[in-house]
Amino acid sequence: MNPELSIVMPCLNEAETLEICIKKAQGFFEKHQVDGEVVIADNGSTDGSQAIAERLNARVVPVAEKGYGNALKGGIKAAKGKYVIMGDADDSYDFSKLELFLEKLREGYDLVMGNRFKGGIKKGAMPFLHKYLGNPVLSFIGRLFFNIKIGDFHCGLRGFSKEAFYKMKLNTTGMEFASEMIVKSKLNGLTFAEVPTILHPDGRSRPPHLNTWRDGWRHLRFLLLYSPRWLFLYPAFILILVGTIVSTLLIVKPLTFGGIVFDVHTLLYTAGAVIVGFQFLMFYGMTKIFAVENGLLPKSDRYSKLFKIFTLEKGLIVGFLTFALGVYLSISGFLDWKATSFSDLKPAETLRTIVPAVFTIMLGLQIILFSFFFSILGLKQHIKSDKE
Repeated sequence: MNPELSIVMPCLNEAETLEICIKKAQGFFEKHQVDGEVVIADNGSTDGSQAIAERLNARVVPVAEKGYGNALKGGIKAAKGKYVIMGDADDSYDFSKLELFLEKLREGYDLVMGNRFKGGIKKGAMPFLHKYLGNPVLSFIGRLFFNIKIGDFHCGLRGFSKEAFYKMKLNTTGMEFASEMIVKSKLNGLTFAEVPTILHPDGRSRPPHLNTWRDGWRHLRFLLLYSPRWLFLYPAFILILVGTIVSTLLIVKPLTFGGIVFDVHTLLYTAGAVIVGFQFLMFYGMTKIFAVENGLLPKSDRYSKLFKIFTLEKGLIVGFLTFALGVYLSISGFLDWKATSFSDLKPAETLRTIVPAVFTIMLGLQIILFSFFFSILGLKQHIKSDKE
């Protein structure tokens, strides 16, 4: 019969602290009468950590692929418990005090996160930059991007059901595994709970495996790549909206603010902003389709409706009409020039026609090309929509 709870610890040369962590976990099982097991996901230790774990009757699971995420995935997959609680084997978390985690898991929550800022951070347990910059900023970005009410995105002590773990479909191999678990839980509609957790100084004499800047960037990179809306869509809206409004005003007449005149030279930049904004919009669409079709993001009803609203035919019509407007403006500008017997023109007046002409030609071509590419990327969805 499988145990109720598996406590999984990733391990890479943790001989100094592994024994006390295992004993605390086993003490928790005994004190609270929990049917449990300790799983040591060993990532290639060379300091005898495996022998320590085996002597204490913990189950050692060798994981050849290097990385924090790989070690945890290997250990979690091998765990036999209905529930899993994971935590570092450096004695920074007290495995003898897991009752709140198990209580929430038994209540039916899919993911139970520890919160070190609510539980307490002992002196010397967390570097200054992590405590006041890295963790708060990255946690804020995570809450903002994904609308997740989690106060501590990077707490290493967390619990989840084995069933929920497989629903998460986790892919990352390094420290960003911690962020991926939360984001994928949210995207897959899993339920959250958060409990206060105390962080103690780790008991090792060597430096931690965590690299402040490298791993911080990996977390930030993951959050950006898994939120195409914030990376591409919202900047696209801002660039297109501001660029269109200001360009329209400048086409009518120059704008004066505080004695400074903004004329056709500014128009070049604002028209360029609209083009760049549309490119952001294209990247949003392509990234979204690629991520969903390759299983990186879950498929939603909104995603399926996207292909019914934006079709190749509609895109081609809009693109050709935009391109035709550009050709019309170009011809109009040429005729104006011809009316002067091809003499010198006034740049300020001419560019008010030529800039919109070039802009709409470029935009029309981009819309046409994107419509084809969008259709190719979502070919499976198009076929499905046609059948319906």
